[in-house]
Amino acid sequence: MDTQTASVPEQPAVSAEIHQHYSTRWDESARLSSTLKGQLESARLYDFLTRWLPPEPCRIADIGGGPGVHARWLQQQGHNVDLLDPVVDHIKKARDSGISAELGDARNLPWPNETFDAALMAGPLYHLPDAADRRLALREAARVVRPGGIVVAIAINRAANLIGSTLANTLVRRLHVVEKIVDTGYSEDNERMAHCYYHKESQLRSEIADAGLRPVKIYGLTGPGGWLTVMIDAHFKDQPYTGNLADHDPLSTALECCRLADRMPELVASSSLFLAIGRKD
Repeated sequence: MDTQTASVPEQPAVSAEIHQHYSTRWDESARLSSTLKGQLESARLYDFLTRWLPPEPCRIADIGGGPGVHARWLQQQGHNVDLLDPVVDHIKKARDSGISAELGDARNLPWPNETFDAALMAGPLYHLPDAADRRLALREAARVVRPGGIVVAIAINRAANLIGSTLANTLVRRLHVVEKIVDTGYSEDNERMAHCYYHKESQLRSEIADAGLRPVKIYGLTGPGGWLTVMIDAHFKDQPYTGNLADHDPLSTALECCRLADRMPELVASSSLFLAIGRKD
């Protein structure tokens, strides 16, 4: 595919609410670099990918890869990446940066069986509120991965809104949304992100296993250290953080906390984001 000149379909393969969220309200290409939480998320993800991916060059499917932030990093490591995303603007930005990208749906991947050494799903699981759709997307990811390959998926913790809203001191204002998320994993009134689903750790483990992936390993991606970054992002969003709250760089503190917490599996549930890794038999 010519990533620079290939046409992009005008009709997005996604709900209007999600397309609007990523096209007019949320700059996904800047999120991982413009906030401490985003920087922590990407640093941790790259640590795990470095540990779990086969030696380069391997072929990777970046499913729901947005504008290609992770795909660019993977290409820089020497891997070959094919990106798929349902948002037209994301595909345009990914192609403009030299990434092979096409518009599509995680529940119906365009690739043949056993095409890739690994699949990355950094977004689809939390944009599919229906359990049947999430299971279908995971089965599709498993289908296009070769035997022995891995599927890496990110999910948002059911408790993330409760703890995050408390630290940001917005819980009282958002109480009706947070209560619904705690009880069901979803709220149609969630102003933070359209059609967003929040997992329990046991539920995520079950969904990965039901896709036929073994063994299942669940990590706390942002760990307990991530809440430091949430607090700083929430209270210093209108002015740069100058270090007044800590003696050391808070991102370094959060990373060290997360790495130490990896030694204690019982702390996985303290993370705002889960990282699930399953291997195809």
